[in-house]
Amino acid sequence: MSKSDLIGLSLWEAYSHKVHDRMNNPAHRGSFTDRDAKAQKCKLVVADFGDASCGDSIQLFWLVDLKTDVIKDARFLSFGCGTAIASADVMAELTIGRRVDDAARITNLDVEKALRDDPDTPAFPGQKMHCSVMAYDVIKRAVAKHKNIDISALEDQEIVCACARVTLGMIADVIRKNDLKTVEEITRYTKAGGYCKSCIRSGGHEQKKYYLEDILRDTREKMAADNLNARKVAFADLPKAQQFKAVEDVFAKYLTPILAKDSGGVELADIAGKEVQIIYKGACSGCASAGTGTLKLIESALREKLDAEIQVTIYQK
Repeated sequence: MSKSDLIGLSLWEAYSHKVHDRMNNPAHRGSFTDRDAKAQKCKLVVADFGDASCGDSIQLFWLVDLKTDVIKDARFLSFGCGTAIASADVMAELTIGRRVDDAARITNLDVEKALRDDPDTPAFPGQKMHCSVMAYDVIKRAVAKHKNIDISALEDQEIVCACARVTLGMIADVIRKNDLKTVEEITRYTKAGGYCKSCIRSGGHEQKKYYLEDILRDTREKMAADNLNARKVAFADLPKAQQFKAVEDVFAKYLTPILAKDSGGVELADIAGKEVQIIYKGACSGCASAGTGTLKLIESALREKLDAEIQVTIYQK
């Protein structure tokens, strides 16, 4: 049976020759035993990542020199697709001859780049980037096992893009320092979102805690707020359009969700200096606390977010 019978030819051609070679002829597939370690006066380190019963998995074997902490040899066993096998083979090779601490710095991008035929062409399709991530993760587990520490000690920040191992802090910092305005710019600067794309927005093949679109929005909102505070422009001195936008943003983000729980709502009618005039909607229009508790809630939110001297009144037609 030909390759084109097994997989679409155009997809197959998206894989580098090195991937083809490594998946068919891995140089480091195998395992070590305690006897092998003893013969070479090394420590045997065995680490696992994944689950062979439900998908790809990798088992990594290291022979670590007891005196120098250098990885003298490495082998792997992989259960899964050809890309996982190729990634695991290169991963094992990259660790040989390095000290354990240096091996910990190897990333999945290093693995993928080592599998490229030329520097500017990816070794495999973006949706297969998770295979190189598995190789990265099993290294982390091996390091943690060798050092007898929890693997969480090796990850100092929340990972947003697992494919490129880009953290939440890095993304926010790059947005701020370079005044980035689009997700595409984030990808160009950090590589986040450039592979499987599941971290760009919700609805992808993998659920995330943070998404690039949300991080971009929240960071730019914070930048705008910081910039406003830095300029120390009083709310009353803002152009009318900016005043309306600022108040409506507070309504949408902080007040509308609360009032909607009781089938109520609020709209902005007008702004005169620091007086914000509102119109109640739904249940709020006939509520007994509309002129007391609810009004105080709205005023407190606007004072906290915009100006401590804002006064809220009910618009009289």
